[in-house]
Amino acid sequence: MEIIKSIKKNTIILLFITMLVLYLVLKDDFNKVVKTLSSMDYRYILLAILFFTLSIIIKAYVNYKTINNPNKVSLIEAIKHNVIVQFFNGITPFSTGGQPMEIYMLTEHDIKASKAATITIQGFIFYQIALVIFGLIAVTYNAIFGIFPKSSILRELTLLGFFVNTMVVVALFIITFSRRLTKKISKFIINLLVKIKIVKNKEETVEKWNEKLEEFHNSAKELRKRKKLFVGGVVLNMLSLACLYIIPLFIVYSLKDYSSMNAADSLVASAYVLIIGAFVPIPGASGGIEFGFLNFFNNFLNKNVISGVLIVWRFITYYLGMIIGALAFSLEKKGD
Repeated sequence: MEIIKSIKKNTIILLFITMLVLYLVLKDDFNKVVKTLSSMDYRYILLAILFFTLSIIIKAYVNYKTINNPNKVSLIEAIKHNVIVQFFNGITPFSTGGQPMEIYMLTEHDIKASKAATITIQGFIFYQIALVIFGLIAVTYNAIFGIFPKSSILRELTLLGFFVNTMVVVALFIITFSRRLTKKISKFIINLLVKIKIVKNKEETVEKWNEKLEEFHNSAKELRKRKKLFVGGVVLNMLSLACLYIIPLFIVYSLKDYSSMNAADSLVASAYVLIIGAFVPIPGASGGIEFGFLNFFNNFLNKNVISGVLIVWRFITYYLGMIIGALAFSLEKKGD
């Protein structure tokens, strides 16, 4: 019951934010947006949806191979898990709801909780490394070709986001290769938090933190043994991200505009937009994502069409996954 209450609460918040964002996007350009939407070639929109679907399937395949037990979780079930995780990520701040739900669903397939946690952590490691590599490519591309204004505050925020994500990957490698150093660093941080009175119960916090670190260490240690899985997981996550990042290009093509931007522009701008979203502490990063999209893609697209492109892009890459995930979760609950 508690999880249902949380879903309802977050959904109401999300709907309110969505309506507010739509109002701000449409209030000055409603007729232009309607004209843009009505003039789209929907074959390209279907192509965009196909690439979104491919992104989900690729990530699900990585999970399927990580589980490495088709007798317990089939590829179809892994895909269903993935869309449900998308739903829970979408309705929680900083996308924090997906991992606990994924662990829970894996335990429902007679996978031990410790093994389920390991699988989920490995998926996070694959994704995080892929995100940083893609971010490095995007930042390097922009540094060479200068497609975004140098003075843009959004560009600076993106660089900050890239730095933060890079530090997460560095932390993952420290945890992997030096358990002792990791414990020293975590002890220092917890002591600091105790001094500034953010953490009240030091012993309990240390115990929980050490437990989580142990899970990360064991997961990473296992990946060191499964090198093929590690490389494949990172590469496939990059491919999954590429499928998402290319979607704006197809939406622009649907307007019979084949010259305003190319595939590289779409990949780089999308990477920048989604890195910005990591800073927005509300479900779906709503508001921040839209603001970032309008400002980055404004470098390529006419102001008369960009709002319409944004609405279609946001529906395909966020709300469509939410709808499918909600339906899959509903069917899962009925099956129980």
